[in-house]
Amino acid sequence: MSKGPGLFSDIGKKAKDLLTKDYSSDQKLTVSSCSNAGVALTSTAVKKGGLSTGDVAAQYKYKNTIIDVKLDTASIISTTLTFTDILPSTKGIASFKLPDYNSGKLEVQYFHDHATLTTAVALNQSPVIDVTTTIGTPSIAFGAEAGYDTTSGGFTKYNAGINITRPDSSASIILGDKGDSIKVSYLHNLDQFKKSVAVAEIIRRFSTNENTFTVGGSYAVDHLTQVKARLNNHGKLAALLQHQIIPKSVLTLSGEVDTKALDKKPRFGLAIALKP
Repeated sequence: MSKGPGLFSDIGKKAKDLLTKDYSSDQKLTVSSCSNAGVALTSTAVKKGGLSTGDVAAQYKYKNTIIDVKLDTASIISTTLTFTDILPSTKGIASFKLPDYNSGKLEVQYFHDHATLTTAVALNQSPVIDVTTTIGTPSIAFGAEAGYDTTSGGFTKYNAGINITRPDSSASIILGDKGDSIKVSYLHNLDQFKKSVAVAEIIRRFSTNENTFTVGGSYAVDHLTQVKARLNNHGKLAALLQHQIIPKSVLTLSGEVDTKALDKKPRFGLAIALKP
């Protein structure tokens, strides 16, 4: 695919990932392997509170096609087929779940050096059509997305955003929730080796007159260990430690405490990902 402005979902993604990715209050174990036939297998077990769930996923790549199949403990089979370069600069994604026959979805993504366009259609009796478009360059991109319900004749969503990327920083503004909220985020690399990163995000919700301000950062202690932390204006403080115990296998310890209610029990999470 071309190196254009990226998808609409990429706007603000760097800041969002730094503030949310890998933070958890669950216990999770993931084991990955690959068979001689080229099938990648991933088994996941999650314990959340007193409830335990799990799934087994398989991925197989054949020429320009990627087949993903997942079976979980609720007996739901999720299948995704990804087709690349059937047409120049185009990707097709078909997904469905069984036994929910109305869960089918078909998406087409088109990539250009200065624009991207995606169209997704739900394959059921009341289809919803989602469209996103982004124009610009890898340095600056403008984007918008909309969802239309063909049955009710109304929009399910419409959002817009702008993203500016520099070698040492990234900033974005997203107008979301049908114009009811605005999110502004800024990420900055504090050193030339990108070992230390700081991020700030503010979300304003107009209907409730509520502001949420979050600051966070990450620091690479060495090539095997990383620490992250975040704090918002509601007093929620979270931190995590991520360490590569063996090549490609990662241990993540995370926790969150409400600094405005220290009598509440802190939440802790543990995740282990083992890969061949």
